Amino acid sequence: MTDQDLSKLSSFHTKNLRKIARIFWPQRISNEELLEHCQQESIEKILVERRWKWIGHVLRKSQNAITRVAVQWKPEGRRKRGRPKTTWRRTAEAEAATMGQSWGTLRTLAQDREKWRDFVAALVAHGKKGSE
Repeated sequence: MTDQDLSKLSSFHTKNLRKIARIFWPQRISNEELLEHCQQESIEKILVERRWKWIGHVLRKSQNAITRVAVQWKPEGRRKRGRPKTTWRRTAEAEAATMGQSWGTLRTLAQDREKWRDFVAALVAHGKKGSE
């Protein structure tokens, strides 16, 4: 997901929260105050949490499960020159690196559900740019 996609999704999320909470134009309230008022997390934190819960689910599957094969697959060959595309896997690897984890350690960590829940909670609490 690009930053532009995330911005559009965040705008949609807060716009709908404003409608639900009946906070209209003359009332000025920041997005942070709105999220606090509605007892909601930012859409970015929600996406990070759901992504990592799903990764844990996939890593607990058998080695030949199609979803696990797809997550661990690395295409062969070379891409065009220029900056590499931001893929889903690269995003997940970058988030794991902020916590000092690699795919190998994540596989073993995912087998214990309690440790995985703690890891996901720490990852979400650690946050990413703009979500603190």
